[in-house]
Amino acid sequence: MKHTLPKRKDVAPENKWHIEDYYKTTAEWQTACKTLTDELPSLAAYSGHLGDSADTLLGCLEKNNALSLLLDQLYTYANMRLHEDSADASAQGMASRAELLLVQYADTASFLTPELLSIPEETLAAFRKEKEQDFAKYNHFFHNLLRQKAHTLSPAEESLLAKASELGGAPQNIFTMLNDADIRFADITDAEGDTVPLTKGRYTTFLESPDRRVRKEAFQSLYAAYQAQKNTIAAAYSASVKSDVFFAKARKYDSARAMALADDDIPLSVYDNLINTVHEHLPLLHRYVSLRKKMLGVDELHMYDLYTPLVPDADEKISFAEAKETVKKALAVLGDDYAKALEHGLSAGWIDVYENEGKRGGAYSWGSYGVHPFVLLNHNDTINSMFTLAHEMGHALHSWFTWKKQPYLYSGHKIFVAEVASTCNEALLMEYLLEHTEDKNMRKYLINYFLEQFRGTLFRQTMFAEFEKITHEMAEHGEPLTWENMNEIYHNLNLQYFGNDIVVDEEIDIEWARIPHFYNAFYVYQYATGYSAAIALSRKILKEGEPAVKAYLDFLSKGDSEYSIDLLKGAGVDMSKKEAVENAMAVFESLLDEMEKL
Repeated sequence: MKHTLPKRKDVAPENKWHIEDYYKTTAEWQTACKTLTDELPSLAAYSGHLGDSADTLLGCLEKNNALSLLLDQLYTYANMRLHEDSADASAQGMASRAELLLVQYADTASFLTPELLSIPEETLAAFRKEKEQDFAKYNHFFHNLLRQKAHTLSPAEESLLAKASELGGAPQNIFTMLNDADIRFADITDAEGDTVPLTKGRYTTFLESPDRRVRKEAFQSLYAAYQAQKNTIAAAYSASVKSDVFFAKARKYDSARAMALADDDIPLSVYDNLINTVHEHLPLLHRYVSLRKKMLGVDELHMYDLYTPLVPDADEKISFAEAKETVKKALAVLGDDYAKALEHGLSAGWIDVYENEGKRGGAYSWGSYGVHPFVLLNHNDTINSMFTLAHEMGHALHSWFTWKKQPYLYSGHKIFVAEVASTCNEALLMEYLLEHTEDKNMRKYLINYFLEQFRGTLFRQTMFAEFEKITHEMAEHGEPLTWENMNEIYHNLNLQYFGNDIVVDEEIDIEWARIPHFYNAFYVYQYATGYSAAIALSRKILKEGEPAVKAYLDFLSKGDSEYSIDLLKGAGVDMSKKEAVENAMAVFESLLDEMEKL
């Protein structure tokens, strides 16, 4: 009998998140929406008056925080309801209404930053001194605001750039429509001999297939479709890069990369150190490629052989109850406070566990300050699902500890640190499993899983980051970006990163054309730095015990009350130096050593 998914109403209550912790009824949510709409004019009334007095300025900031938090709660609730079942018409309507409120709020609050920056600095300083205690929590907020003053233009110029930003987003919209709606891939023949459509979602599954013919067919079908659209996609990406360069010049930055990193005050040296340190350790990746070739027993290793598991048979069934217990044991090294918070999160209705009809795929942690974090899973009793649980609870507890200590103003996490807590949990789970596994095949499976994380996150994302750096520098020097020269750049990077023991198939040259992240420039490097930081922190925790745990929990509780570089320094990892990436490479090398012996 074919397995069918349950409808949302048939899911057992213990496997659903307690979304009523936000609003007990839809009517309650609608009342909150009306409150927000009614209150927006009181925020708008501050426009033009921020320089009047300390009380007025403080009143505006507090009002803005209160409305922003209210919006956050009702927006999150509506979208989480939609993610429970995307076919639910009521939830669709709520999500649409929340989107509209988001636009209304953004429009109302748009006067804030330009007007704050127009107040003379001596006036601002006097206001802050006059009500020193009340303004104390805003110190980092003001520092961050004034730091970027040199790159903020006159109100008229800012207005013009805001209008131009819609045009700036056009290349990404064009690529998204092409990539998600219009592109079609040739059918392939699966391992059972059936003709099946290739989709982007199925591509990874086919690439992991033990049947090499299936892998090759999927690989060739996918890249043939992108090659057929090479001129269009090259034009879209070139326009995106030119847009980045235009906005950087308009805002008086030295480069598009400098502008992207300035948002979180990240020194350019962090980006360069990452690329340089990875380059120094590429012989390790070459060794891994050679090992993969040997373990797969092929005369020639191809790019389509990089994803198939080297140890396919070790994946055992792990129920959600067993996954929870194992994760708790693995994370016990983080001390009592963390263990209590984890136990609470696992048992207090934070988690939506299993797939149901219409439920959003994948996994995430989300939630709002003033309530608690929530975790969406689609658990399916595999080792991978257990790692997903550890990962998402890492995100959730990062928020939990932050929300207990910080005001709403600093309740978020910048991308540079956002993946650290989640990946640190995964690394601690991995170390625990390796320590408690006697079975040789399972040990090989786990080491392969860990090695693949390094390859996919630290090496691959750094290669992406290097491609972005090259293309933006070309545009800044007035060199054209064509599909031919981008294919050449990408081909050479693959040669450099993967070494001589793999055939760099010509199809892979066009891979740059299918990466959506490239339209959000200089974003992907943070996956690699975050992974390195997480590996370094997990090692410190296991090696040093209590002092490292104390510093780590302090990091979790700071939200974005400091710049990301300083947050990680406080936890004991300095990302402005090479050591964190070098230490991660040492872990990769030790895993490689063991896999070669096994």
